[in-house]
Amino acid sequence: MSDQLVLPRLDAEGVSGDQKGASRRRQWGAERRSEPLSIVHPRPSRRKIILGRLAILTTVLAWVTYVISTILKELADNPNAGFRFQFETVSYLVVVTFLTFSALMYLLARQGALYRFRDHQRVPRGELDRHFSGYADGITVLVPSYAEEPQVVRATLWSAALQEFPALKIVLLLDDPPHPSDPSDLARLDKTRALTAEIAAALGAPAQRFTTALADFRHRAEPAAHKAPAAYDEPAELALLIAEYEAAADWLESMAAGEQVEDHVDEFFVDLVLMGLARELRLVLVGLSAAAVQRASPPRSRLEELYLRLTWIFTVTTETFERKKYASLSHEANKAMNLNAYISLMGHSWQEETTADGVVLRKLQPDVERGERGRVLDVRDTTYLLTLDADSLLLRDYCLRLVYFLESAGNERVAVTQTPYSSFRGAPTRIERVAGATTDLQHILHQGMTYYGATFWVGANAVIRKCALEDIVEVETSGGFEIRTYIQDRTVIEDTESSIDLGQHGWTLVNYPERLSYSATPPDFGSLVVQRRRWANGGLLILPKLWVQLRQHRSERRAILFREVLLRVNYMASIAWASFGLLFLLAYPYDSRLLSPVVFLAALPYFLAMGSDLRDCGHRFSDILRIYGFNLVLLPVNLAGVLKSLQQAVTGDKIPFARTPKVKDRTSAPAIYVLTPYAIVAFSLLTVWRDAQLGNWGNVAFASLNAILAAGAIRAYIGVFNSAVDVFLGMVNWLYVTPRPKKPKESPVIPKTAEEIDWETILYHGDRRLNRDLRGSADRRRRIAVR
Repeated sequence: MSDQLVLPRLDAEGVSGDQKGASRRRQWGAERRSEPLSIVHPRPSRRKIILGRLAILTTVLAWVTYVISTILKELADNPNAGFRFQFETVSYLVVVTFLTFSALMYLLARQGALYRFRDHQRVPRGELDRHFSGYADGITVLVPSYAEEPQVVRATLWSAALQEFPALKIVLLLDDPPHPSDPSDLARLDKTRALTAEIAAALGAPAQRFTTALADFRHRAEPAAHKAPAAYDEPAELALLIAEYEAAADWLESMAAGEQVEDHVDEFFVDLVLMGLARELRLVLVGLSAAAVQRASPPRSRLEELYLRLTWIFTVTTETFERKKYASLSHEANKAMNLNAYISLMGHSWQEETTADGVVLRKLQPDVERGERGRVLDVRDTTYLLTLDADSLLLRDYCLRLVYFLESAGNERVAVTQTPYSSFRGAPTRIERVAGATTDLQHILHQGMTYYGATFWVGANAVIRKCALEDIVEVETSGGFEIRTYIQDRTVIEDTESSIDLGQHGWTLVNYPERLSYSATPPDFGSLVVQRRRWANGGLLILPKLWVQLRQHRSERRAILFREVLLRVNYMASIAWASFGLLFLLAYPYDSRLLSPVVFLAALPYFLAMGSDLRDCGHRFSDILRIYGFNLVLLPVNLAGVLKSLQQAVTGDKIPFARTPKVKDRTSAPAIYVLTPYAIVAFSLLTVWRDAQLGNWGNVAFASLNAILAAGAIRAYIGVFNSAVDVFLGMVNWLYVTPRPKKPKESPVIPKTAEEIDWETILYHGDRRLNRDLRGSADRRRRIAVR
């Protein structure tokens, strides 16, 4: 590759003008801002931290005041009010208490995040380079993918491939059926299969160049220790290094110029993944050029580290693995078992063997000679794993900083570290913008939960110690083959359950306090329904495991923070009680005597803090109202997820994993989730009319707010026309009944000759599946004997 490239002119965002023409049509009210937030959180002011403490105190005092001044007072003043009033009082107190508790947990987690942002000190780049200069342990990046669009997977793989980390291996775990009958599915699968080879081929030339440059430098520098100082030409070495960094930056800028930008995610990939790395290399060039002008030079060890950095960026091993090609691996349809299948192979060599059931993998012992019956898979073991969803993007030093954190003193028992993902900016739809705002709020809350030791694994991305997974592995035998389960698949929120499993074995989890990962947000109501229904399902099922962990810690006399317990319980169960609580407030006509301005005062700090956080994340303070309406239209979705958890608890049947659709076109939503928000608006209007007749003005105000915000959310996030389409499709699907296949009649036994019998199946399975074949052959032999 030549050192000089002619590049198209890029604008401030790193995107060429002709690329922007392909952007998708934007909705009114979509996000205008496209630049992402800073990687390092701004240091919060002392005033902000004090106000956070006052918000917590105000919420607690307001709840206590309400209980004393309203609940206890009404019960004391109306001893003969009857069972209905007493029931309403107690149930209303329970609802208000649970909702206030969730608001308090938001404020508590937020306060912990402020403390962490205030105390965080970023590790200098030179310390990272020095730590990894002689690094021998590698990291394996696992990217599970099922029915993803190739362009989505491609961006994810490139963001992983350009990580500045030594001995990096990327494995694309394809979970699609390996032999689809649909031609379009086969074409998409073939295109996805080819991605890892394409990336390896693209990086081959620069990797070879910079590896050779490093070897040449070491060859020149090694004898310098035995020569006079003048024999080592520092200006010449500096000029050579500058040329290599120029070539690396040019290569990245050339790739960025050739990318097709169709939406805000593509823009992020070009500007932050490709151009962001190029800008960092240009910054190094500024420093090296300044040293050359000043006739100075970094020491030889630092020059070697800078050469190493280039090899880390461009040297990567890639692989595509499909577990469904092998009969000896689990085919459970979920992301957890896709990951488990590959992790169970790591550290060993496996030989493919063809059987009657398909290809199986046989473990090869180190001292056993390899046979000739099939291909041999050598699966390298590494100290760390990085799990990365196929729709997520990482910034350039994600691996470097998180592994450095795991290897720092005091973090020996940290099993998982991650940066909770943020949303891509510049969302073209209103619902994606608001859903992205809630994602950015969750990033802050997860950071705060780490302050209290209540971290949960967020499955989109994480760096994991493999030895920690070995501690929680469960081994069973199925069909004669060993199945190892590291990440539990009992629920569809496998990362949450694994967090509890790791805690039971004395491991901890930490959220790294920077923004280094981003993930896609559903762009329409239909795909959001799939995602949020899955998120609401499973938390209640995991709660018993938390109680087991707490009892275990108590028996072992480990310290248990009460705040940690509260935050964990709220994380796993708040969707359940918040959904049912909101349902009661919407549907039941509570006595107006139970309403009090103090309840509003208890909720006010929560909404003010949320508005402040939204503004800090680049959103609008008024988005607190849009998020409230957003939660109203998602109420039936959350309730459905909670009821699915209860169904699984009763029946024991595992709930299927539902993948969030990621398509350019709109995903239709089930009719029930479309009609329920309209029912909420209608019932709220009925409540307004009824309570206005009775003079219950508190209920009138609450119902009016719900009606207005829910109606606005329907128009903005679902759409009236889309509602009609989805309801029509729902009716058609309900009316259409797939004919039940007729049970085939047992075919008569057809005698088979020795040439026709499947001998491989007989030898593999025995007579379990071949009784009829053997009976037919025996009958034929008897007939021959009679003749």
